[in-house]
Amino acid sequence: MIEVVVADITTMPTDAIVNAANRGLAGGGGVDGAIHRRAGPGLARAAAALGPCPAGGAVITPGFGLLARYVIHAVGPVWYGGHRDEAGVLARAYERSFALARAQADIASIAFPAISTGAYRFPKKLAARIALAAMRAHEPAFERIVACLFDEESARIYQRLLDA
Repeated sequence: MIEVVVADITTMPTDAIVNAANRGLAGGGGVDGAIHRRAGPGLARAAAALGPCPAGGAVITPGFGLLARYVIHAVGPVWYGGHRDEAGVLARAYERSFALARAQADIASIAFPAISTGAYRFPKKLAARIALAAMRAHEPAFERIVACLFDEESARIYQRLLDA
């Protein structure tokens, strides 16, 4: 089941949440900063030990102080107008995240933010299409997949595409 919600991803009662991480896996602004603040310093140490991570890649750590048992740190692309395979890189970040989640026998539910649509400026509608395609492809393997979005505009885009 795929759900679209507007919520703080750090409060999601899912087995795993996905962090829209930077290449250094060092915490930063937006979703990344919120996850690091809520999880506590153990997350930064665990993530740093796995970095750096290229765009399109992902790594997994424990959730530390979060409700989620795991954090999957997915590195999305910076948008340069679509001329640097940004769509392909974003799709790979979702695919790698799902692969890591599937490799953990105890992950039945997972929440994703809108990777790369904030500071990395990826167009929201295109990002939603890519995210939902990956979610639909992996839906049979999970009890629950959540698009956990920061704003109502993104939620409307996701919901329209999901209902289409």
